[in-house]
Amino acid sequence: MGATVDVIKEAFPYLLQGLYMTIVISVVSIIISLVIGLIACFMRMSKYAILRYPAAIYVNLIRGTPILIQILFIYFGAPSVLDIQLSAFTAGLIAISLNIGAYNTEIFRGGIESISKGQMEAGRSLGFTYAQTMGYIVLPQAVRRMIPSFVNQLTHAIKDTSMLSVIGIAELTMVGQSIYAMNFKSFEILSMVAIMYFVTIYTVSLISTRLERRFVIS
Repeated sequence: MGATVDVIKEAFPYLLQGLYMTIVISVVSIIISLVIGLIACFMRMSKYAILRYPAAIYVNLIRGTPILIQILFIYFGAPSVLDIQLSAFTAGLIAISLNIGAYNTEIFRGGIESISKGQMEAGRSLGFTYAQTMGYIVLPQAVRRMIPSFVNQLTHAIKDTSMLSVIGIAELTMVGQSIYAMNFKSFEILSMVAIMYFVTIYTVSLISTRLERRFVIS
């Protein structure tokens, strides 16, 4: 028992650093994905095929392929063709953002379409442009309904960061692997990693539940 406690004490500071990297990537990627999702949503809802089709291809392609393949493609595949260099952090951030962005696209679209069309008609009858009506009337109502879904996407982002260990990013999973590769205490280290993921994701889930009770419009 004493040996187990010593292992935990020794590993805990390093695992916290890994958790910090996991949270940073998750939060930054969810912010970027919201921008991507909103832009792609309006492209998907556009009456112009030149905007609508590329957005549809993006969403279907991302949702139809494993995120691990997307990470490897962005880090290894795309740079070899485009003759560019991406750091592991940058590639990982792009991959997670694009992946979550595709799902946010559909969340935005579903939220906007859930608002009565009469809201848009009322705004236009008051002399607002389409953009003004969307920005001042429709989107604020839709966002209130979408907040819990966005928080849930943050939990997915936290889980997905574990895949970034394949390209060497020192997030929680990668740090855990490095530690038990040295001390051979895989059970103890992986248990700690699992607990840290659980506590983080459970906390986000509790926030999501509270936001849902507070903001969701029936």
